Amino acid sequence: MPRIEIKTEIEAPKEIVFDLSRSIDLHKISTKQTHEKAIAGTIGGLIGLHESVTWRAKHLGVYQSLTSKITEFNRPDVFVDEMQKGAFKSFRHEHHFNALNNGGTLMIDVFDYESPYGVFGKLADYLFLKRYMTNLLVERNRIVKEFAESEKWKAVLLTD
Repeated sequence: MPRIEIKTEIEAPKEIVFDLSRSIDLHKISTKQTHEKAIAGTIGGLIGLHESVTWRAKHLGVYQSLTSKITEFNRPDVFVDEMQKGAFKSFRHEHHFNALNNGGTLMIDVFDYESPYGVFGKLADYLFLKRYMTNLLVERNRIVKEFAESEKWKAVLLTD
């Protein structure tokens, strides 16, 4: 089972980084290249424990749907989302947030997944899928960092 681990240092309090990471609206912004759209479940705002979202997006030239559910939640330290339905055989995405001495946050993503199709899925992992998924997560984290370290986070998290 492939594992992707990404550590991102962000100069912002972990409460803001945590909430940006579970924002459906920010997720849409960070995945504009795949035309990702929330089509069922929690389709806007902040997703929480036992809530799910179904995404429709174009990955590798094909439109796909994927439903994930928040299965663990301890604000502002950790939350976990797990695939309920989708193209993978399974996935589990852990989001960890550690306060740094400078007032910032170390955000750690641990993404474990299993591809379908047996040996063909393993070959796809090796040839391109792990790199593709890593790039998606890195871009997502770049957007979280950009919003958290500027005033942009207010447009996503503060609603009147």
